Amino acid sequence: MRNLVILGGGYGGIKVALGLLDKDLPEDVSLTIVDRNPYQSLKTEFYTIAAGTVADRDVRNDFPKDARVTYVYAEVEAVDTEKQQIVFADRSDPVSYDYLVVALGCEDNYHNIEGAKAYTESVQTFANARKAGLEVGNLRAYGKVTIVGAGLSGIEVASEIRESRSDLNIRLLDRGASVLRAFDPRIQGYVADWFNKNDVEVLHHANVEYVEKDGVCNNGVCYVNDVTIWTAGVRPNRIVRELPYQKDPHEKIIVNEFFQVPENPAVYVVGDCASSIHSPSAQLAGIQGEQVAGILYSVLHNKVPKAPKEIRLRGTLGSLGKNDGFGNMMKQPLTGIVPRLVKSGVLWLNKRH
Repeated sequence: MRNLVILGGGYGGIKVALGLLDKDLPEDVSLTIVDRNPYQSLKTEFYTIAAGTVADRDVRNDFPKDARVTYVYAEVEAVDTEKQQIVFADRSDPVSYDYLVVALGCEDNYHNIEGAKAYTESVQTFANARKAGLEVGNLRAYGKVTIVGAGLSGIEVASEIRESRSDLNIRLLDRGASVLRAFDPRIQGYVADWFNKNDVEVLHHANVEYVEKDGVCNNGVCYVNDVTIWTAGVRPNRIVRELPYQKDPHEKIIVNEFFQVPENPAVYVVGDCASSIHSPSAQLAGIQGEQVAGILYSVLHNKVPKAPKEIRLRGTLGSLGKNDGFGNMMKQPLTGIVPRLVKSGVLWLNKRH
């Protein structure tokens, strides 16, 4: 038997699996999906768990039920590339592979800031988002919440918490001169105005020096705080960073046009773990997963794969609570209810695979 193992059942990994299951897998190929959770997490919606506005059942999917798939629910400790085995932290028997798809996603980048990892909440995993939601939900009236980082995640966390708790004092620390620096100026202005109208304090040119249990020190000023949520950047999963393959300056694995590792073509990398000209996103991971499924189908049938088409992203969407939003769609900036409805529609489709 030839063993194909997919590490990570997120947007990229599940698209690889679904793409192969929609076709005729060779009888001598076994497919194994490895994930820490017994369900697919819809990571783009974790901010709703942190804010307590949605039950976690609404932002996860059951994995596909198929007799051709074996699921391993465990925490990956390392990938032994010499023995071609996946080693786990919480189970003794490793999983061997002949073909490997790495789709482990990303984790917080704390930029070596003292106390950041120890004293902040995260929205990068399901468990961490639940914990953040518990901390926010348990705050007494007029508690203080600081969100570090004013990118897409920080904006959505801050606005969702405001919609959930009108009593809380919410502060957003933005490293730049304007929120959402990667977006159109009209969107930046719209979001800034939303925060102003909804009493969310935004501090620009932030420079967090260290984080304490009860506060954040920024530009020489220490703010007393009840809950601090970190959304100030990500990096590839630790397992990926430790793999002995060439990486780009962002610690992502360099791949060829077939998403293969040049040093080992039997290893494929997608999503936040793969070097790309595009910024990390669920949309990018999903498209890459679909393309890898087609490539692997040819390889597993001993055919020469066709080079995948150039990836063209459809845009980026963000929410400001349940009834407002923003986004770049077909290179056009949009604000208000329309991009929010489209985002809800995308979630609806993702929940139905």
